[in-house]
Amino acid sequence: MNVVTTKLPGVLIIETRVFRDDRGYFLETWNQAVYAEAAGLTAPFVQDNLSHSLRGVLRGLHYQHPSAQGKLISVLDGAVYDVAVDIRPDSPTFRQWIGVVLSAENQRQCYVPAGYAHGFVVTSETAKLSYKCTDFYRPKEEGSILWNDPDLGIDWPVATPILSPKDHAAPRLRDIPAERLPRY
Repeated sequence: MNVVTTKLPGVLIIETRVFRDDRGYFLETWNQAVYAEAAGLTAPFVQDNLSHSLRGVLRGLHYQHPSAQGKLISVLDGAVYDVAVDIRPDSPTFRQWIGVVLSAENQRQCYVPAGYAHGFVVTSETAKLSYKCTDFYRPKEEGSILWNDPDLGIDWPVATPILSPKDHAAPRLRDIPAERLPRY
């Protein structure tokens, strides 16, 4: 396993070891001891989610506060452009983002720690994502940020994504009261 740090503290790109032969492949998508030693991931995962989406679907930018969720994202089928944004107003990397291609082909994972917003857009015909969460989903604590917030300047690989009504109506980050955002 190779762990790549990013400009955002705690956001990691994990390149898993894939064992391939003429039958297909095998890899571990989570091993508590290995991930703790190699990536420092020690927070317990309490919920697993599966998302299936069509080309051009953009989900995000989502976060939860005050019960923030860390997420370990894997693509089981297809490909996505995955984005993490630091939304902690007192953080030195506030409003900064990273984007990475995750796919069934490259078998990369992205770990997005609590305190960040997360989103992705499907770049293949369809995509299936699996993600492990460090806290439970709590609808009353859910927040969204406008996917194309000009203050963030995210370079999405799609001009007119397919959005849910909630994501279409999401506010800009600067319009969200500080008390509704995670702390650094």
